[in-house]
Amino acid sequence: MKAKTSGRTRKPDTVKVGDVVIKIYQRTRQTVTGGTRTIWEVANYIGGRRRLQSFSDQAAARDEAQRIGRLLSSGESNAANFRGTDAASYGRAVEILRNAGLETPLELVASMHVEAVKILGSEKIVEAAKEYIRRNPVERPARTVRQVADELIEVKTKRKASERYLQDLRYQLNKLAEKFSVNVDTVTTGDLQLWFDRLDAAPRTVRNIRSAAAALFRFAEARCYIGKGDNPATATEKIKAKNGDDVEIYSPDEVARLLAAASDSIRPAIAIQAFTGIRTAELMRLDWQAVKLERGHIEITAANAKTASRRIVPILPNLAAWLKPHAKTGGIFPSGADYYHELTRETAANTETDTAPAVELKHNALRHSFISYRVASIQNVAQVALEAGNSPAMVFGHYRELVTADDAKKWFSILPQTKATP
Repeated sequence: MKAKTSGRTRKPDTVKVGDVVIKIYQRTRQTVTGGTRTIWEVANYIGGRRRLQSFSDQAAARDEAQRIGRLLSSGESNAANFRGTDAASYGRAVEILRNAGLETPLELVASMHVEAVKILGSEKIVEAAKEYIRRNPVERPARTVRQVADELIEVKTKRKASERYLQDLRYQLNKLAEKFSVNVDTVTTGDLQLWFDRLDAAPRTVRNIRSAAAALFRFAEARCYIGKGDNPATATEKIKAKNGDDVEIYSPDEVARLLAAASDSIRPAIAIQAFTGIRTAELMRLDWQAVKLERGHIEITAANAKTASRRIVPILPNLAAWLKPHAKTGGIFPSGADYYHELTRETAANTETDTAPAVELKHNALRHSFISYRVASIQNVAQVALEAGNSPAMVFGHYRELVTADDAKKWFSILPQTKATP
């Protein structure tokens, strides 16, 4: 049988903590044997309804009232509801954090866990953490883009890469390092894409710089300077460049203006391309030793030729006039193809005057122009094919009848300090 509680109560005792008042009711209960006993009931209204907790000891009741009051006054009303297993679970959680040396508040741990479960699901949190640390080791060396670029060049040099390749790579990586003076693992795909989009350069040059950037980040990935699979250049948009199928040429006046505006560092290279038609890649490998002014020809060795076949290119009278003031030792243009294209763009921009717009650059047009004007001048497709390192079929199919003999005469009459005949 349950004990009965008498209806007689005293005025409740109160415990006040801050603005919180906790009431303690003293009641007399009848026992099953006919006697009575006194109990103390602590009341609170957490959760919107009244709850009573009974104690046979007044001091214990006051301690509980003090505990509830402290929790309520500090806003920790949920903790005031802790009972038995809840309190034990809370204690174990705090102990786990303490033993791990973490001072993270338990509520923050719970919040982070919930977010992780939303993203990954409860089964994959630990697996994801292991994968992250594998790709992002705690002891990752800090390297700037400049440091990685210098290290890459050093490795390529030790591996006996060609000097021409190293020159181009230095130029491209210098551009990258100047733009991103930060640690290599902080550069994002978005950063690179925005830079590529804003580069004032020909598509072919942008493509080359993108390739160099991808090589740098592959190098950084292999040495754990960035996470595995975190090469930011890989996901950037691939740059399309003209493949050379369209034949574009300059007029005699346009090339005369280019030569007049060119600096001494680039003028011989422009003149050689305009009046011999050699390819840019061949020009980058050419040195003054191969320019035989006294014999009237330029030797393109098999090692330097695209077709791996040696050929002799005549130095026509007007080209000789352009080259004589500049003849020296070393490379014709020793700074690499990308820098050559950049200087060519600057040269074209400098042709603008009050009466004429700047010369518009055209893809591979110096070579195309030479072949076109040379065919019109000598009417011998086979000879022009031999000089240009092309097949007769290619020359006949792409360059025949593009210009007239009069145009050709103007082209090969362009001399220093003169302009083309109007």
